[in-house]
Amino acid sequence: MADHYSLDVVIPCYNEEENLPHTIPVLNDFLKKLLSREDLGLEQFRIILVDDGSADGTWSQIEAFTHDIGASGLKLSRNYGHQNAMLAGLSIADADVVLTIDSDLQDDINAISEMLKAYQTGADLALGVRRSRGEDRFFKKNTARGYYALMKLMGAQIVPDHADFRLMSQKALKALLTHEETNLFLRGIIPNLGFKSQIIEYDRQSREHGETKYTLKKMLSLAVNGVTSFSAAPLRFVAALGISVFLISMLLAFWFLMERVFVADSTVPGWASIVLPLLWLGGLQIFCMGIIGEYVGKIYLEVKRRPRFIIDEKI
Repeated sequence: MADHYSLDVVIPCYNEEENLPHTIPVLNDFLKKLLSREDLGLEQFRIILVDDGSADGTWSQIEAFTHDIGASGLKLSRNYGHQNAMLAGLSIADADVVLTIDSDLQDDINAISEMLKAYQTGADLALGVRRSRGEDRFFKKNTARGYYALMKLMGAQIVPDHADFRLMSQKALKALLTHEETNLFLRGIIPNLGFKSQIIEYDRQSREHGETKYTLKKMLSLAVNGVTSFSAAPLRFVAALGISVFLISMLLAFWFLMERVFVADSTVPGWASIVLPLLWLGGLQIFCMGIIGEYVGKIYLEVKRRPRFIIDEKI
């Protein structure tokens, strides 16, 4: 790796008018301190702020930062989602290394220096991983654990407790941008690019300003996207379930026949052979169609080749 290098910091923003005036100056001052550290070799940095179709004064704040601290700003034409907003910022990043971080700075900025050191020692990816989930509520903590367990069961190789706090070399970024699918699950794709990577553990901070924009609905959508983007296991599950239902149906048919022959007076004729298979197969078919429909829907979105984001303004 080069002894001296530049850094781009990509920050997606959505309705962060209350948050940005507090967090961006803190980040900017911290990065300035890193410039003076001879052991890091950082020569210059740029902050890239991406407005993901905010409905408040986020873009006005970004415009102010372009004048005050020399930041760059992207305004998307509408709300495309956190992952696409981040990808928009990455698409214009041209520094030697690129860092992605959320605007609330709940990810510990002190870990950035460790990420830069990892780059200096040859790592193309430095992945921020939460040291613990002690501050999370019971529901969020256990659903997160369940999700990572499910992804592992499905055969998807993702890094547990790694979100979007990471550093990439320009080589890794170029490899990422060759992925052209519409539903780009960055948390899964980036760790699997194949380049040398290093885990950087950190303690997640509490949010001090504004409210989180990552609702339960958005988290569930991201979870479904992660599963369907990285594994065909649900489709194989449907096939295995179909075979299982066939075998169970054969066993039930044999049981009904035996019951009819040997204990004919103990059952009402016809109800079991009609009602139970209808309920069982009806529910099973709807469930399987839902899984298949999720994949068909993704194929539909991919074949249209619509842009993942549209930039309305760039400053």
